[in-house]
Order: sequence, then structure tokens, then C-alpha cells
Amino acid sequence: MQRGVTQQLMKTLITLPSGVQVEAAAPVIISASRSTDIPAFYAQWFINRLKAGYCVWYNPFNRKPMYVSFKNCKVVVFWTKNPAPIIPLLPELDKRGIHYYFQATLNDYENERFEPNVPPLSSRIATFQQLSSLIGKERVIWRSDPLILTPEITPRVLLTHIYHIGNQLKGCTEKLVFSFIDIRAYRKVQLNLVKETHSFCKESVADAEPTTAQQTELLEGLVKLREHWKQEGWNLTLATCGEEINKEEGLMQKYGIEKNRCIDGELMEHIWGDDRALAYYLHTGKLPEPDLFGSIPPLPATVKNLKDKGQRLACGCMVSKDIGMYDTCNHLCVYCYANTSRAAVQANLSKHSDASESIIE
Repeated sequence: MQRGVTQQLMKTLITLPSGVQVEAAAPVIISASRSTDIPAFYAQWFINRLKAGYCVWYNPFNRKPMYVSFKNCKVVVFWTKNPAPIIPLLPELDKRGIHYYFQATLNDYENERFEPNVPPLSSRIATFQQLSSLIGKERVIWRSDPLILTPEITPRVLLTHIYHIGNQLKGCTEKLVFSFIDIRAYRKVQLNLVKETHSFCKESVADAEPTTAQQTELLEGLVKLREHWKQEGWNLTLATCGEEINKEEGLMQKYGIEKNRCIDGELMEHIWGDDRALAYYLHTGKLPEPDLFGSIPPLPATVKNLKDKGQRLACGCMVSKDIGMYDTCNHLCVYCYANTSRAAVQANLSKHSDASESIIE
């Protein structure tokens, strides 16, 4: 996921506690994280690293370390199923003038135990509501992700779950992002679905992704929910994450469903447009150099394409640096592409310290 990204990041020199100077990436946008749930399991570690001014990230493909400086950080995008542990620590970011928003996944797979270590659904909904009331509905994005079908979870059942959750999130968010489960692309996902659940078998698991007909049924159902909530005064945007749904038939356009950008420059500028340095970066890919009077150059008429080339082709995210690590998320979701196995996660958790430079050494 991170190949090629480092070439797009600014660099700086940092001084380690030992006194040694090293080169570090100095991203403006930090993703925390696609690879693990930092707010749920590593909130204090994150704040400790923020105070230290840098962290260490290990490349999952070659295990080489990269130093990541917070020097230029203007925005942190948090990805989480349980933001509760980081909520009391957020004032540290506010104090430093660092903006942030949350991609908050809220599913109901309690009966199936597809997400075995997440808090109870009622608790997660209450936490979502609390976070929204604290930082604003535009900064907490609801993810129903991934959409999983089994013989017991039909499209109607899944839509009913989403409906019940949505009824409790009215006014707490402005966007619902969804995606369909990816099984064929990830061998470890296939193995975990068979090993950790009773819903899939070895012979057919690779063919368990929703069919085109099932996708269409889910799309139509989500649109009906959106229109129902709109009549009740809740204007909820629907968006897909990393999906190209029947592109040739234009289904997304037909149903008015957006292609999401999880690391979203337009959202950042909408919320924090008065931060002129951030706005300049979002338009140019560079931090501004103020003149003698501290004025920032005017925004250019044309906007540079800042798409993250290290992500999948269907991904709409702008460039950022993810600081998470694979095999470290203790939610142990059975569909997770970032965990190899329960044993790998447990082994890594034993190596974690909130005082370490990286999530695991």
C-alpha cells in the first residue's frame, strides 16, 4: 500500500535522543492508520510520539525503518472502530494547531463475531455520538465497511442493520462510506474467513464476494435509506471506498453515489480553509514561504493533482504518510487484509511499548 509514497514527501533532518541526526519524511498529512487501529490500541503511543516530534515506521515489504517527523504536520486522519481511548487525548493536537478528522467504522456483525474484539454495538454508537458532539459532525465519517453477505446475512438483513445504526446517528455525521468485501485479492483473508468463522468453507470462500445482482440490491437499498433519512431532515452523502461498481453501466452515477476520498483535500479545505498555509499546500503540494510581512502567496488558479500514487488505482486519496504497521490490530476482524493471523498479532502486541519510537520494534 505504501510503495512509491515516500518519493512524494518532503524531507527534514531530526536529532535523535542520542544526538545523532537522521533524515526523516516530513508529511503534511498523516494517516493513522489504514494498517491498524491507532486510536483504539495505540492512542498514548501516538501522543507520546507527537510530543517527541517523530516516530519510526517499518516498511512491510523490506522491514527497513523510516523516520517520520511531525514538523510539517497540519492534518491527521484517524481510522478507527473505537475512538474512545483517544478522545481525552485530542486536546494535545488542538494545542499544537494540528487539525484532524475520523474515519469511524460502525458495523453490526455481533452475531457472526466477524469483529470479535470491538466493544458492544451500543457502546460504539454512544462513542460515535460523543465524538461528533465534541468535534463536529463533518469531522466524523461513518464507514459501513466492508459489506459482507452470507447465507444468513442477506442484502435485506444487512440493510436492516445499517438502518438501525443510522437511526441513532442522525445529525452526528454527514457521510456514509461503504465498500464490498474483497476476498479473491487476499489469500490471508480467505484463510481467516474459513478458520475463524462458520459462514465460509474452503472450497467456496474465494467466490463469496457479492454478485453484481447483490451489489445492485444493496445500492438500491442504501439509496432508499438515504431518501428516507432525507425526508426526516438528515442529508447523508453516500460514497464508495476503492470501488468501481459496474463502471460501464454508470451505476454510481445513476444512484448519485460519490467516489470517496478518505484522505480528502476538499474536505480539509472546506473545514479549515481559513488555515492559509494548509490551503496553499492543498493547492500546490508545497508549504508556503511567507514574505517579510508574514503574508502567504495567493492560491494558484490551477490545483495540482495530489493523488497518492502508492494506493490502488480506484483509491481517490491524496498523498499522505501512514504510520501504522501490519499485524498489530487487536480487533482481529476476520476480513482484515492488514493482519496475517491472530498469532502474528498477539506476538507483536507483546513487543509494544508506549515509550517506543515505533508501534513495534
